[in-house]
Amino acid sequence: MKPLNISQDIISLSDFKNKASKMLHNVQTSHRPLVITQNGKAAAVLISPSDFDLLTEQANFVDAVNRGLSDVEHGRILPDEDLDNIL
Repeated sequence: MKPLNISQDIISLSDFKNKASKMLHNVQTSHRPLVITQNGKAAAVLISPSDFDLLTEQANFVDAVNRGLSDVEHGRILPDEDLDNIL
C-alpha cells in the first residue's frame, strides 16, 4: 500500500457517492488508501482488496511472532533433541 496523498486521497461522503466508480478504480490502481469524511471528520478508509489481504497477512505474521516470543519467555519450548524424538 502506498502512502496517503493528502491533496487527492481525502474526499467527502457526498463526493464519494457522486464519484464512487471512479474512486474505487483509483484505489485499486493507485494502491493508495482513500479517506472518506462525514461532517468534516474521517469516517472510513477504503483500501483495495489486495492491500487488505497484505495487511491481514502482516498482522497474522506479527501475531505469530509475538506468540512465539511469549512461549520462549514462559519456557514453553522444546529442545531440538526432544522435537526430533517426537517427529
